This record gives sequence, C-alpha cells and structure tokens, in this order.
Amino acid sequence: MRRLSGALSFLKTSSGYYRRRSYGVLTGQQNTSSDSKQYDGRLYPSHIPTSSAQKAVLALGSGVAALKNPYRHDMVAVLGETTGHQALIKLRNRMRNDPEGYSILKERPRIRLSTLDLTRMSALPDGTLGREYLNFLEENTVTPDSRADVKFVDDEELAYVMQRYREVHDLLHTLLSMPTNMLGEVVVKLFEAAQTGLPMCVLGAALGPLRLSASRLQLLVQSLGPWALSNGSRARCVLSIFYERRWDQNLDELRHELNIEPPPVDLILTKKNTSSNS
Repeated sequence: MRRLSGALSFLKTSSGYYRRRSYGVLTGQQNTSSDSKQYDGRLYPSHIPTSSAQKAVLALGSGVAALKNPYRHDMVAVLGETTGHQALIKLRNRMRNDPEGYSILKERPRIRLSTLDLTRMSALPDGTLGREYLNFLEENTVTPDSRADVKFVDDEELAYVMQRYREVHDLLHTLLSMPTNMLGEVVVKLFEAAQTGLPMCVLGAALGPLRLSASRLQLLVQSLGPWALSNGSRARCVLSIFYERRWDQNLDELRHELNIEPPPVDLILTKKNTSSNS
C-alpha cells in the first residue's frame, strides 16, 4: 500500500521525477547482490519497485494525463515504462544479436550534454550526423538532458534499453528530417511504433493525428504516414547504432546503411521556408 500511494503521488506532480542519477544504468557495470543492498532492494538508484496492479494504476493515470497534454513528457515516460515490458525484451534481444548493439549493452553509453564534445561537433561539416544533430538541438531549443531517468522498469538491463530509446529520440528526428511540431512528432512516433512495438508509441501514433489540421492530416495519411511505417518496419534497429562513434559520418550514408529512405516531404526545409517568408 505504501508503494502504491507513492506511485499515485508521483502522478500528481511532475516534480516526482527524482533527480538522482542512475549509476547502474549510466555505466556498463552489471547489477550484483551488493548493488541491491546498496540500493535498498532496488535494481538501480532511480528504480521504484511496483507490482502489476500498481503498474496498471500508473499506466491508466499517466495515459489519461498524456492524452490531455501530449507534451507532458513525464507522463508519457511513465506510460512507456509501465506498458513496454514485452517490447523492451524484443528490443534487447535485437540489440544482443547485433555486434554494435551488443557493444552498446555492454558499455552503456549515455547521450548527455556532459558526454557530447560540442566543440568538435560544431566544427564538423554540414551534412554529418554530429553537425546536423547539433543543428537540430540548437534550432529547436532542446537538450538531451531533458530525458528523465527510468524508474518503473523492473529489470536493470531493460531499464537501460528504455533509457537508450529516450536518448536517441532526437537523433531520430535528425535521421528522419522531422521537426518537433505535432506533425513531425506523429511521423516519428509512427516510425518508432513500427520499429519498437512499444505500446506508448503505438498509442501516440494512433491518437496524435487527431490533433492535426485537415491539411496536415492529409499529408500524413497520403504521404508521410505510409513512408514512416514502411521505413520503421524495415530499417535496422536504431537502438543498435553507436551514434557516439559516428558523429563524423555523412548523414545520407548513415540513412542508406540503416535502410531509411529520404522523406517524401522535408518538413524541416518547409518550416525554414515558411519562417523566412513570414
């Protein structure tokens, strides 16, 4: 009962996302019995153990909150953690079966401002992954540090897979040439739904279009939606890419390697042209 009341109080305030760093998730060290003692029975520092019933309550509450406001990233995060167990297992297995993905699971890299060499990335030529990713962060005023630590996944390795998913989300925007407006987010969610099978992504892809204007909905249905689903289902697992070692790689070459086709409509270029004409 104490855990349940704590879980419910978490839903009431976004400040419930405690700011402690996840040491076991941050590094490549595996959890041991001594770690469990150190974390008072938790699997990693930010872990909040919950039963199936408690997860159901959290999923319901966070789902309602996320539907009311899709930009409540804290509620979207809780929904993903409490409903994604089976999808995370499949993603983890895909990463284990990929040499590069296996290295990521072993080394546990994190994409944070503290781990990015911003000076080097800013010196890279246009068209490289690092330069274009940095451009995306600057133009949209976003930071990888905004991704909250995982808390409700009851497996230390799966918690890292979820964390990795969150931290490559902005890289997907870069790879897919999608802005952070509602249409761009829905397109990325469609790609992620086909790639990951995470229920949170499927829900976002299904309900996100309801918030689009008629013209943008038509663009999604006739062009961008089918493209995102097709590319998401056939592309290499995007969690199995060691992006930190590929900043100087040409973005088009990386897309080709991942089997991702250029979008039929470049929304970022369209957005820039609209802004310059206004």
